[in-house]
Amino acid sequence: MKVMLVGATGLVGGQVLQQLLDDDRCDAVVAPTRRPLGLSAPALFNPVVDFEQLPLDAGWWTVDAVICALGSTLRQAGSREVFARIDHDYPLQVATQARAHGAHAFVLNSAMGADPGSRIFYNQVKGRLEQDLRGLGYPSLTLVRPGLIGGERSERRTGEHLASLVLGALGPVLPRAWRINPAERIAAAMVDAALEPHPGVHIVGSADLA
Repeated sequence: MKVMLVGATGLVGGQVLQQLLDDDRCDAVVAPTRRPLGLSAPALFNPVVDFEQLPLDAGWWTVDAVICALGSTLRQAGSREVFARIDHDYPLQVATQARAHGAHAFVLNSAMGADPGSRIFYNQVKGRLEQDLRGLGYPSLTLVRPGLIGGERSERRTGEHLASLVLGALGPVLPRAWRINPAERIAAAMVDAALEPHPGVHIVGSADLA
């Protein structure tokens, strides 16, 4: 299969990329990024793009499946408007173009609590994206909803770091849905959903990723 991965520079996306390159079920990976990955592999094609002006007629849109690990935080984005663009508009545009070019499976790294009606802006944006993806007609759509993601990020997120210390200590006595979700477990669920797609809409919750 040929898989497109967006968000390859992030914590989960980096795990997804490595797992795809190591998986015999995957013949090629297209990973559009804003800056070069600095990684060379026979199966990897890494077009450098501006997500504000994606090349909509590029031949690399033709893939079998898409994995989206693209996302930010309100703090990183700097405003609600920019955050919504990164976490809603960019993924939706990628999904729309890939579907128009024949992709039949889409896998999204969303969030626990994603809900278009949520009072929490972060969860509201994630929920709106999930809702809009459902309308694109993908034969297979998988929505992965992790809780706190475990792993070493390139940038420090103080709130997540403190929460991970608390949840890590309490992990054995917490319900599975509230435990830390390791990035490699999230990535593995996404890779399997893309390479072995099943018809319909599927939800993978945080309890399944603990």
